[in-house]
Amino acid sequence: MRQACPVPDSRSHEAHLHAATLRRLEKSSGRLAADAIARMDETLPWYRAMPPENRSWIGLVAQAGIAAFTEWFRHPDAPQAISTDVFGTAPRELTRAITLRQTVELVRTTIEVMETAIDEVAAPGDEGALREALLVYAREIAFATAQVYAQAAEARGAWDARLESLVVNAILSGEADEGALSRAAALGWSTPEHVAVVLGTAPDGDSELTVEAIRRAARHAKLQVLTGVLGERLVVVVGGSSDPLRAAKTLIGPFAAGPVVAGPVVGDLLAATRSAHAAAAGLKACAAWPDAPRPVLADDLLPERAMAGDTAARAQLVEEIYRPLEEAGSALLETLSVYLEQASSLEGAARMLFVHPNTVRYRLRRVTDVTGWSPSEVRSAFTLRIALILGRLSDVGAQF
Repeated sequence: MRQACPVPDSRSHEAHLHAATLRRLEKSSGRLAADAIARMDETLPWYRAMPPENRSWIGLVAQAGIAAFTEWFRHPDAPQAISTDVFGTAPRELTRAITLRQTVELVRTTIEVMETAIDEVAAPGDEGALREALLVYAREIAFATAQVYAQAAEARGAWDARLESLVVNAILSGEADEGALSRAAALGWSTPEHVAVVLGTAPDGDSELTVEAIRRAARHAKLQVLTGVLGERLVVVVGGSSDPLRAAKTLIGPFAAGPVVAGPVVGDLLAATRSAHAAAAGLKACAAWPDAPRPVLADDLLPERAMAGDTAARAQLVEEIYRPLEEAGSALLETLSVYLEQASSLEGAARMLFVHPNTVRYRLRRVTDVTGWSPSEVRSAFTLRIALILGRLSDVGAQF
């Protein structure tokens, strides 16, 4: 009786081809890495322009990528930490030296070199399996690349947020120094000529979302900002606008309900402490002016700030209103005082001063020219009255 010939096991045959391809792949890995580096040098201008140290690290990444593929081809079903195998060979600083786009070009070049070598590396009959494995590996390495850069971006974002918080806190606390300038420069602050601080209440919820909303609004308005949530306050240091009220209106969206106060414009980041103090004092005093506009300038709150104990506001009212009027002659001070006492009546002031109403009208125009505040407007009249009171107190040496 004839004995049947054994039928070859297809799985055994595939395993034999797989093992042969694996041996050839291992032997060719060094040459493939060298070919990949040569292709990069030939086709990628940014690679040729890099310093030797970074090029050597990229070479190690290419070698690690081919070695990781070899190991993955050996055990395709085993879980592989591709990002660790490939990118773990290079220092973290490399993600700052080359961009995500450049890394994609690096990976693409290496994969292309491996693809062109498939017919040479694969055992006869195993070319399709090796090509399919390389396609799957290319997908995995793409995901790994995205993960590495996402993690690096997340780490940089967390570090930048801490750095920005330090700068904002230094400005608000009056401790801004050259160190704060250096930290701001590291965050991209380019020393604009006009700087102001805007303060308000931070909304409930994720502070990172609030900060990002401020940044989006600033980018749209072409403004520079340093921002942060400190306690219940949302603090925004604005650069690039000579009109703090307009800048505050542009950025007001992310603020919670309640007053928003813009400090005066100053010349640089170190001087921003003065703007921050004025805004903080204005925010504190806003309760005394329920109908204040939103946002409002800190200088528009000078009377309330002075009455709330802000010595800077008291000094500003005296120096910017009372002293100029005093220097312009006693007639202006007397006329303004009488006009305010007579409930802003031109005729009543004229009778008290024994002059024609047109003379009172002329002197009041001069008061506006000298101080920038119009006695005929209710809000300005209130500010002028407080300035007169504080100026007289300072003349008699009262402590305030």
